[in-house]
Amino acid sequence: MILAFAGARHSAIGLALPTLVLVALAAVASPLVAETTRRLVVIPEAIIQIALGVVLGPDVLNMVRVDPVVSALSTLGLSYLMFLAGSEIDLRQVHVTSSVRVVIGWLASLAMALGAALALQSWGLIDHATTVALCLTTTALTTLIPVLRDTGVFTTPLGTSLLTLGAVGEFGPIIVATILLSTASVGLTSLLTLGFVTAAVAAGVVANRVRPPRWILFLRRHLHSTSQLPVRLSLLLVLALTYFAQTLGLDILMGSFAAGVVVQVVIAGEDRAAVTSKLDAIGYGFLVPIFFVVSGVTFDLTALFAKPRNLMLVPVFLVLLLVVRGLPAVALNRRVLSRRQRISLALYAATSLPLIVAITEIGVTQGRLGPENAAALVAAGAGSVFLFPVIGLRVQGRRRN
Repeated sequence: MILAFAGARHSAIGLALPTLVLVALAAVASPLVAETTRRLVVIPEAIIQIALGVVLGPDVLNMVRVDPVVSALSTLGLSYLMFLAGSEIDLRQVHVTSSVRVVIGWLASLAMALGAALALQSWGLIDHATTVALCLTTTALTTLIPVLRDTGVFTTPLGTSLLTLGAVGEFGPIIVATILLSTASVGLTSLLTLGFVTAAVAAGVVANRVRPPRWILFLRRHLHSTSQLPVRLSLLLVLALTYFAQTLGLDILMGSFAAGVVVQVVIAGEDRAAVTSKLDAIGYGFLVPIFFVVSGVTFDLTALFAKPRNLMLVPVFLVLLLVVRGLPAVALNRRVLSRRQRISLALYAATSLPLIVAITEIGVTQGRLGPENAAALVAAGAGSVFLFPVIGLRVQGRRRN
């Protein structure tokens, strides 16, 4: 029996290995391509990884297959991406007034997105207004961080506003998608979501207040040993909260994001940089590239080019992202940021991709969204990651303003 189990496990991994080798090759190639083209145009690695996935996928070279092992690693990569997004949020630096302003802005984005999506649905251009609207209200904070971290933006008022806006732009759509796209009743899902968020916040508060010196010293001792205990505890928290969310019938991304926020509180102090570096290495060095490459592999290029109207929707969605996310950001930060900073913030806020991939996948799986709409949304998200941060940096002048 043991040999049979080992043989089955070996067979599953063996089938996935060729694809994983090609995915790893694409992950290694992406920074090389980015560096080679940097003098001509700045291309985010996520875009390159998706493009390489499309080339390797069934619509071009057809060299890879997404089996259960590869699919599970891709899902884990998306969950870890949300965890990294949550870990960028320092609750102690979030002001109540600023948070209220950002939440109001996101609700305004949601209302605008629903209005636009309902209009597109009435014209027969999209299948499910709610799914499309949720995609239009997302912000790709985790995609922006690698692009903007070296510019010094996050040490400025613009960076503080962006982190808060990005957090709401990622967590807000997750909550609403969990409620509205769930197969359970809206009332029950809402109560479970409220309970989960409350429990996560309580865990963060307890972690911030209960910090026994002996325990902190114990963790510090094991930070650079082979046990890597703080890193293991962080991963345990990710998996535990993700499993808890799934058990409640909620979206697993909610658990991942909440785990990131809690870990940010726990690792505060002189060891934060060391722990963050190790967690980033696991994500950006391993799991996250798998998610982006596999997203390219599963991207339905055929559906996108099947009809002219599908291609037409790409610029439409791109403009709507800028309008829906950008206008509230500009309007609600008039007294906080300069004109150039507000324009940059609007462009950064309109940058979106990971959650668009996740939400469209849910929509297609549930039969709510057609593959052509999903492909157009993902293409628009990729376009936003390619265009908006570059324009935002130019408007900002790459100054630490």
